[in-house]
Amino acid sequence: MVTQISSLNGQALRKAAELIRSGEVVAFPTETVYGLGANAFSDDAVKKIFALKGRPADNPLIVHVALGYDISLLIDCEPNYAPKLRAAFLPGPLTMVYPSTGKVSRYVSCGLNTLAIRVPASPAAQAFLKAVDLPVAAPSANLSKHVSPVTARHVYDDFDGKIELILDGGPCSGGIESTVLDCTGEIPQILREGLVTREMIASVAGDCGVYHAKAGEKPKSPGMAYKHYSPRCKTAYCRSAEEAMALYRAESEAGGTPCVLCERAAAENLKHCKTLVLGASGEEMARNLYALLRQGEKSATLLIGIEPKERGGVMAGVLNRFSRAFGGNHET
Repeated sequence: MVTQISSLNGQALRKAAELIRSGEVVAFPTETVYGLGANAFSDDAVKKIFALKGRPADNPLIVHVALGYDISLLIDCEPNYAPKLRAAFLPGPLTMVYPSTGKVSRYVSCGLNTLAIRVPASPAAQAFLKAVDLPVAAPSANLSKHVSPVTARHVYDDFDGKIELILDGGPCSGGIESTVLDCTGEIPQILREGLVTREMIASVAGDCGVYHAKAGEKPKSPGMAYKHYSPRCKTAYCRSAEEAMALYRAESEAGGTPCVLCERAAAENLKHCKTLVLGASGEEMARNLYALLRQGEKSATLLIGIEPKERGGVMAGVLNRFSRAFGGNHET
């Protein structure tokens, strides 16, 4: 199979719609990361996503819909705060989990009685969803456990020869996946942190919790696996420049090519090391993280991550991805 990267023109959108309706998989851009989409109503199409990614069968998917789609067709009863949250944050990088009516493929939710729905803000994503005119089940368009893609080329690197079409909407502006919010209880609970923060949600809903998975529990949301977003090279997780320098020297002396990934403030103390600088603000670090992880894996034998000291805002989501990518832990 020849994999085509195409800009979002009328011809490409028509082809994307034909592929989705015929049960195939198409990669498309959103404001967060690129998605690997299929018809959410088709068992066979949804199963193709899992097979292509090598995704565990218990890891549920998110259904993406165009602005204006009547989600009452897909969800059951909802709490009073849910419409307020939709009005405040959608379209945007927020996925809301509702009781499901069971209308989409049973493979989307992996046996759960809930359904995760997102209305992306990206004009490119909206153009794709309107052309398809169907709910589209889509995880991030990367091989399972690899770094999520924020450009069409990242998707191509993982799926060349495996899918027919990648729609190119340019680099993603947000950089990390959507916040996933459980809207089945009395107060909303964050299942996966992202660009819409706990504080933002609480300001609208009155309160917001954060769900902590128990050992051995079936995932309620994508992105809850421990080792995730991982570059294809050795990694090390550090809390200080001193610790990183020691690892850097040891790798260099062994003939390797180490590289340090860190926030701007930490890079000031690493002037003699090869560094990839995430940035200074939470938004900047979110936007740069996955692109730099993919850049680092191409040249480094050891990619050393120094945990950012920045806190607040979207940093909860950044630190979640950072620690999972490097196999470390951080204190919230």
